[in-house]
Amino acid sequence: MKIQDTLAVITGGASGLGNSVAQHLVAQGAKVALLDVQEGPGQAAATALGAKASFAKCDVTSETEVNAAMAIARERMGGINLLVNCAGVIGAGRVLGKNGPMAADFFTKVIHINLIGTFLCDKAAAAIMQHNTPNADGERGVLIHTSSVAAFEGQIGQAAYAATKAGVVGMVLPLAREFAQFGIRVCAIAPGIFRTPMVAGLPQEAQDSLGKQVPFPPRLGKPEEFAQLVQTIVEIAMLNGETIRLDGAIRMQPK
Repeated sequence: MKIQDTLAVITGGASGLGNSVAQHLVAQGAKVALLDVQEGPGQAAATALGAKASFAKCDVTSETEVNAAMAIARERMGGINLLVNCAGVIGAGRVLGKNGPMAADFFTKVIHINLIGTFLCDKAAAAIMQHNTPNADGERGVLIHTSSVAAFEGQIGQAAYAATKAGVVGMVLPLAREFAQFGIRVCAIAPGIFRTPMVAGLPQEAQDSLGKQVPFPPRLGKPEEFAQLVQTIVEIAMLNGETIRLDGAIRMQPK
């Protein structure tokens, strides 16, 4: 697809990687619909992006809210041909912690947001995309998951988080195979240590220490690099059924 023809829904679009993707796409001439549970920041982010952006409040764990938000996005943009799933939570905690075993509700909450939320958004977006007019390659849309290197090298305290990020990787190939008949591609990006709002809130010394763990380049990933990879996936039709690590060759240690 041509990036300027993109009609993108971005979950978690109010901040972090999702907002960086939105900024990048709008700068290339695309239209974006930001979905986020944070209404104030979401509205502000859409306003800052200008006329090509809109916002819809959405809890990705609610099938009803997801379906409604996708319908709103389709109406406002005149269609949907790209979904970038960036909504998620860290969900850090040891299974056997100082205060006792991890509560099942905590683990379940992380699964609901990161994994089930991605599935619900995929399903709703694909249901709309299947009716798009195909381009010259027969393509009707693209779904992108945000995974993590934790899917492959989960650290101590990341049991819930790593399970969800491995889960969104596991969905990529089955969905790509199923949706091939509709001309809908599915890929995932597995970022390493990026300068997200959470990391940016750490002392500079801590940020520098994290960056030095990356073999090359020895720094934190830039959100705009994540956004650039989204564009690459959109524009190269042969990228399908694949998870791409974006991590500077880092391999995470146990802790």
